[in-house]
Amino acid sequence: MAKQALIEHRPWLLASVAAAVAYYFLRDNPLGEVWLIALKGAAVGLLATYAWRRAGQGLDGAIFVLALALSAAGDMVLELDFNAGGALFLASHLVAVVFYLRQRRIRTTPSQKLLAAALLISTPLVSYLLSLKPEIALYAAALGAMAATAWLSRFPRYRVGTGAVLFIVSDWLIFSRMGPVSLEPVPSLLIWPLYYAGQLMIATGVVQTLRGERTVR
Repeated sequence: MAKQALIEHRPWLLASVAAAVAYYFLRDNPLGEVWLIALKGAAVGLLATYAWRRAGQGLDGAIFVLALALSAAGDMVLELDFNAGGALFLASHLVAVVFYLRQRRIRTTPSQKLLAAALLISTPLVSYLLSLKPEIALYAAALGAMAATAWLSRFPRYRVGTGAVLFIVSDWLIFSRMGPVSLEPVPSLLIWPLYYAGQLMIATGVVQTLRGERTVR
């Protein structure tokens, strides 16, 4: 059964990684805007497909798949309209917060709670300092809530929690382009790799946990 599952579902992960790598190296090539947008969306879109096939059954699985799907849509729409894309990511973060709150860890240490609080507070604060835009700080409050609840969830922190932190750092690099201090070429080099690595870690960490519980039952 395990071998059959790998054969059936690992291709979705491999295809997702291939799409992410291809987009990174082709994004500045004259491939065509529509094709590049589709390729960008496919990276996380295929992660959503993977999550749906492996752990999408039940309400919790469906909520998680929705969060990934909204992110994939946001990736594509960002290329056409920054505000509309940001709205989709905001919705994705809010859906993810609902999901993680439903998956709270039974026992958390004071240090874990402290780090979650630091993520909740520092994410919008740093985002504002980098961009000097109140609307960015408002968006980042949802981003910080997503990361904080992910950190306090029952999923493995070294994957899901760390993945959420990578998501934050990627967005910080985006926001740095809006403010008075340029960090180039770091944003151009690292925004996409950090973002995709974070999403990949989150997706595989959540799916592994949910799938494992279904197998035990």
